[in-house]
Amino acid sequence: MLDLNNLEEKAFINLFISSSILYKMSGPGPGKKLLGKANVYIHEKGKSGASVTHIDIELPELNDILKPGEASFVGAKEGGVFIGLKKEMIKRAEKKLD
Repeated sequence: MLDLNNLEEKAFINLFISSSILYKMSGPGPGKKLLGKANVYIHEKGKSGASVTHIDIELPELNDILKPGEASFVGAKEGGVFIGLKKEMIKRAEKKLD
């Protein structure tokens, strides 16, 4: 759960909202590095251990950035979604750009 009294979380929410204003994915381009090809599934509640219906994005390389148990945010844009990153996640993502 978000703590809106936490300044880092408030800043993260503001960044998330401002990032989602552009509503359309931009595709390949400068400053973007392909992580790999993901398997994406709608995981139905009550099947294969799901307690609620959700979307699974299976790409092991994501765990180099988002560690198991960490929470983040997803925003929808035309053509896809983006995952907002917190400070520690950003540091790990930027290391992959080197």
